[in-house]
Amino acid sequence: MKKFYIASSFANKEAVRTAANSLIEKGFTQTFDWTANLRASTIDELQIYGELERNAVLEADFLVVILPAGKGSHIEMGIAIGQRKTVYLVSESPEFSEFDVTSTFYHLPEVSIHIGTMGESISRIFENESTEKSVQ
Repeated sequence: MKKFYIASSFANKEAVRTAANSLIEKGFTQTFDWTANLRASTIDELQIYGELERNAVLEADFLVVILPAGKGSHIEMGIAIGQRKTVYLVSESPEFSEFDVTSTFYHLPEVSIHIGTMGESISRIFENESTEKSVQ
């Protein structure tokens, strides 16, 4: 089965865990669970976490970004887009699609936008990943 990575902010840690558990229950494999770590408190820890997260994004077949997300998540999204991986942008609110706050990168062909509950978004991701090939 396919591998995934979830990017988001620490503020969304519980939503990340919920989404990851749902995907794992459906047979997908998580490449790295950053929610198990504490926040980095030194430059050395930042480097270690950065390497682990970069490698996890590269190993994943697709990336899920749960909004709102911080700069690290957007860098991870950039790595995935650069590798032509499918990126699922997940939000319970449509506000990120408003012109004043959206990003040009949210509207690339590799990015699939999902607005709604986490359960609805995970179901659509599962359907898509189970029936179609990811952008490679």
